[in-house]
Amino acid sequence: MIIPFIAADLREINPSVLAYIGDSVYELYSRCHVSSKTASNSGKMHKLNVKYVSAEAQAKAASAISDELNETETDYFMRGRNSDSPTKSKNASPVDYMNATGFEALLGYLFLDNQGDRLDYLVQRAFEVIDDE
Repeated sequence: MIIPFIAADLREINPSVLAYIGDSVYELYSRCHVSSKTASNSGKMHKLNVKYVSAEAQAKAASAISDELNETETDYFMRGRNSDSPTKSKNASPVDYMNATGFEALLGYLFLDNQGDRLDYLVQRAFEVIDDE
């Protein structure tokens, strides 16, 4: 796995950068998850992928796994959630968008900290929550 060097201390990384990285990581996991469920045309797979990557879905997943996070993970989630984002969602409530950003920041932290097993676990838990809807 490619782990880029961004900072010696991950606490120095802007939460927006963590969320940006986490968004990409989660998108890849989601595309792999969708591809494992169906080998359809790209349009249908994209439509199914939206179910997992929407801010609303990520916010629900974050809420469901929040009690499973350790102190450090909660800190990174809150840093991302409370960051002042220059963008706003067109399709989600402000609260869902903030929680989704926190979720993405957490995933970005786990990726950059090379915590692959923990990242795998939390993403799989997120998919379980979203699939149970």
